[in-house]
Amino acid sequence: MSDYLQRILRARVYDVAIESPLERAPNLSARLNNTVLLKREDLQPVFSFKLRGAYNKMVGLSPSERARGVIAASAGNHAQGVALAAQKLGCQAVIVMPVTTPEMKVRSVAARGAEVLLYGDTYDAAYIEARRLEAERGLSFIHPFDDPEVIAGQGTIGLEILRQCSSPPDAIYVAVGGGGLIAGISAYVKSLWPQVEVIGVEPIDADAMTRSLASGERVSLEQVGLFADGVAVHRVGEHTFALAQQHVDAMVTVSTDEICAAIKDVFEDTRSILEPAGALAVAGLKADVLRRGLSGKTLVAVACGANMNFDRLRFVAERAELGEEREAMLAVEIPERPGSLRHLCEVLGSHSLTEFSYRMADPRTAHIFMGVQVQGQGDTERLKGRLEAAGFPCLDLSGNELAKLHLRHMVGGRLPAAEGAASGPEPTQELLYRFEFPERPGALMTFVNALHPNWTISIFHYRNHGADVGRIVVGVQVSAKERQAWGRFLEGLGYRHWDESDNPAYHLFLGPSTVPNAMGA
Repeated sequence: MSDYLQRILRARVYDVAIESPLERAPNLSARLNNTVLLKREDLQPVFSFKLRGAYNKMVGLSPSERARGVIAASAGNHAQGVALAAQKLGCQAVIVMPVTTPEMKVRSVAARGAEVLLYGDTYDAAYIEARRLEAERGLSFIHPFDDPEVIAGQGTIGLEILRQCSSPPDAIYVAVGGGGLIAGISAYVKSLWPQVEVIGVEPIDADAMTRSLASGERVSLEQVGLFADGVAVHRVGEHTFALAQQHVDAMVTVSTDEICAAIKDVFEDTRSILEPAGALAVAGLKADVLRRGLSGKTLVAVACGANMNFDRLRFVAERAELGEEREAMLAVEIPERPGSLRHLCEVLGSHSLTEFSYRMADPRTAHIFMGVQVQGQGDTERLKGRLEAAGFPCLDLSGNELAKLHLRHMVGGRLPAAEGAASGPEPTQELLYRFEFPERPGALMTFVNALHPNWTISIFHYRNHGADVGRIVVGVQVSAKERQAWGRFLEGLGYRHWDESDNPAYHLFLGPSTVPNAMGA
């Protein structure tokens, strides 16, 4: 600990970084009944904390090392930090970025004079190539998190927080990817005020540190969610894990919807838009307050980045209301008789609708897909109770990924029963799958071309979310004798996929009309 305390106190970061403000979030504080303070690392020159660690590492290189140049692997914020540090120090920087990196980030790095090389679909592939070029060209590799000098540079944030608080806060919430940020902050904070809780926050689908701390050793994730791409790490660092074991009090995991809600919360208080990883600490703070019933505490969340792609704002806006439980997505069944729709509207009462899609299911019933503004889960349950008491069976789809990602944006329609159940001499079944694949030019067409020409595609929906990953849903008609071939196709594709053939949202709005009642009646 004393070693890192000295490293942090000696860290040279202010040649390029600012001492970012610690600001009260008035709306969030009032809603949570706690004093919420935001450490505004999104205001740094590269809109992220990453330049602290990168510069501190690079300024310590020998003149000969700087003369040869540096190399890094990154999909965004670390790349910009290294590029800015190299520009300041007058050395050449090579940045290996995945081919899937958004053009905006590539341009930002190149604009600072760095040589950008696009390689592979993932950070891991870019990292391997960067280490190869390090040896080939004699460059110095600047690790994004697992390096003592990088950790010390990030630790200056903890130094500033304690200096800026009139008294020590009760807890500090920190986004965790590889662990460099929380390692540096916790090492400093715990050396001075051990009673201050340091709590890490990860996405549910990228929880390498949470699993590693629980198991007592570093765990490698097979799959990592890419929504919060700044923390999409398969394995945390060796140095960072050791420090986290010593100093981190707890870990919190949050969903994509909760991250989107946190982005909106920060916007309402600051009029700034954080990237998903940048809002992670705020989402974790909110979840922890709810989980532990915290009240009257002083809580700090590190807003660690704001390199948001503009194209992603549409997705964030859609999911924020669900994450804050201000919107519910419901499937409602109504009888096909005069006055049913009017009666439904009477039951909805003062609830405002965000969307309303009507589809006749058969001559006797119709299914309605609706978005309703609510005031929390309790309000949703009460509304469902009123609807069902009035004779309208209801299903809450607010947590259904198929419905949230695809169904609400799709054109309705059902596969005719005769074609879906039996087509000629070989009966076929419609299978429904969701897929995720690295978003890059031509990726969608590559997927389509991989499909067997004999399989009939009955549903296909793709929507560009402005993220590093593309999402599609595919309905395919496969005969019994082709099921093994379909299984081999899934295994060889190499993309994450989910079987949605039994999803109630599919059966209610898209599936063949002969399926059982998905409402459960």
